[in-house]
Amino acid sequence: MIVVTGATGNVGRPLVRALVAVGERVTTVSRQLPPVEKGLAGVRHVRADLAEPESLKSALDGADALHLLIAGGGEGVDPHAVLGAAKSGGVRRVVLQSSQIVGTRPGAVSHQHLAAFEDAVRRSGLDWTVLRPGGFHSNAFMWAESVRSHRTVAAPFPDTGLPAIDPADIAEVAALALCDPAHAGRTYELTGPAPVSPREQARAIGDAVGSAVRFIALSRDEARAQLSRFMPEPVVDGTLAVLGEPSPAEQRVSPAVEQLLGRPPRAFAEWAARNSAAFR
Repeated sequence: MIVVTGATGNVGRPLVRALVAVGERVTTVSRQLPPVEKGLAGVRHVRADLAEPESLKSALDGADALHLLIAGGGEGVDPHAVLGAAKSGGVRRVVLQSSQIVGTRPGAVSHQHLAAFEDAVRRSGLDWTVLRPGGFHSNAFMWAESVRSHRTVAAPFPDTGLPAIDPADIAEVAALALCDPAHAGRTYELTGPAPVSPREQARAIGDAVGSAVRFIALSRDEARAQLSRFMPEPVVDGTLAVLGEPSPAEQRVSPAVEQLLGRPPRAFAEWAARNSAAFR
């Protein structure tokens, strides 16, 4: 049995479907009860909170593997307590969804807790795999309302490209690592197939909805004000630094997805076409 935390998110949902498709029994974990997805036999849900490791007991008892996603900045979540609960439940393998920034910007305040989780996972005595994805294609959902209402996308750094990744590709790699012990002890950086800029993303969304989308360039201060509505200040600073002044490592396309899945990672245009209903 495999336990999936973050099961209601952009990676968690396709991960659960991928695991069910190969015959795995799955327990999903979230702080709230998610809507029931039809056609997913063999899935049960447990309401629990990583900040309260004792609440995880019923989810983890008898589990073989754990997909670990730390929502937000992870404040209040003790890595050692969570991993201790996993070991007590019988978990032998853990796949941690971390972030590329842990590797490219060591010491970044915005990702210190993820770095602490990586360290704890590696020292846990469990078989472990760490996934370090870059930016997600699904971050473009923040533009959905403005595209629906005004056919506009507003973003800073219009022509700076980053090789963002489709969350479904992260999910497929996570499923592989959860099911195959050959990936123990590995850290995989995951990116899309090519750098794509905000202006190019807006154009791809327009193509997906069949209507031109106008791009509006924001200043750094305007972007800071926008992001501060839903991100803590250190995370805002880290996000703007990556978006505006990416390092060569952050702009480099990783071969990992193709090597692991035997196909190229999906392009942003594919993601936009698949999710066009959100922008119509």
